[in-house]
Amino acid sequence: MNLYPYLRPLLFSLDPETAHHVTLDLLKLAKQTGLSTLSRAKSSSKPVEVMGLNFKNPLGLAAGLDKNGDYIDALADLGFGFIEIGTVTPRPQPGNPKPRLFRLPEHEAIINRMGFNNFGIDHLLAQVGKCQYRGILGINIGKNADTPLENATEDYLIGLRKSYAAASYITINISSPNTKNLRQLQQGDEIKQLLSALKEEQLKLQTAQGKYTPIAVKIAPDLTDEEISHIAGLLMEFAIDGVIATNTTIARDHIKGHKHANETGGLSGAPARESSTRVVKGLAAELGGKLPIIAAGGILSGEDAQAKLAAGASLVQIYSGLIYKGPQLIEDILNTI
Repeated sequence: MNLYPYLRPLLFSLDPETAHHVTLDLLKLAKQTGLSTLSRAKSSSKPVEVMGLNFKNPLGLAAGLDKNGDYIDALADLGFGFIEIGTVTPRPQPGNPKPRLFRLPEHEAIINRMGFNNFGIDHLLAQVGKCQYRGILGINIGKNADTPLENATEDYLIGLRKSYAAASYITINISSPNTKNLRQLQQGDEIKQLLSALKEEQLKLQTAQGKYTPIAVKIAPDLTDEEISHIAGLLMEFAIDGVIATNTTIARDHIKGHKHANETGGLSGAPARESSTRVVKGLAAELGGKLPIIAAGGILSGEDAQAKLAAGASLVQIYSGLIYKGPQLIEDILNTI
């Protein structure tokens, strides 16, 4: 039963950030009352092995919807093959001042400048410990806003160490446009130093804990072909396990003239589709199958998801598409790919 077309006008009448929390609370209530099964995607099982992990299907929830791991069980009931929570930072932080979230319904798009608002990694891990979900769980980690860029690696190492045992895989978010200078970590020596330190720590943790937790790096859609080639080379050099393409875009070409076009932040949804797919294709050509690509960005239909897989992705993730299409999007994708 698809109730979302009836709920969407009410949710869209609310401030976007308020609507975000109301939606998640409704999902949790549905889970608690047993009604969540009414929204669960009806599709055949499509298991896939990626990064040495067994996914029940190739469709995941992207990071950002459940930053603190408060709604894992409710979201799992929707039929995802995997769930990614975060972005989480070592210490709690409020994020950027409000308003910081904007809908652009005419473009099926969202602009956000949330700024890694979260309760900190200790809270997130406590929530993971309480949840019943036993599927693939990614934990997306970032640096605190007040951590100088030259000390960023230490924040990521804290996140890696703390989340290593609990996570199925760990995503290194170096591509959000909403933490000052964060995207510099994708360039030159910065990314080389970061990946080297993370790989060394991952192998130490593997020895100490007897468990190998894959690492994926999440990159931006605004990279040049040269930057994509550079990053792909480093991902292979340091034997990183996967790459997520992509985060939100800072480009505004597709929304010129919109009242929110000049709002700072990352643009997601339909306008990010082409740039995200371009990066997936570029990575696929450079990587030659040596490590898998998880595609995110502009997926609002089963056909969009199929196009990402055709471009070279092994898995896909959605977030903004859910805001506009509701849980029916999950079923549509799983019945297409």
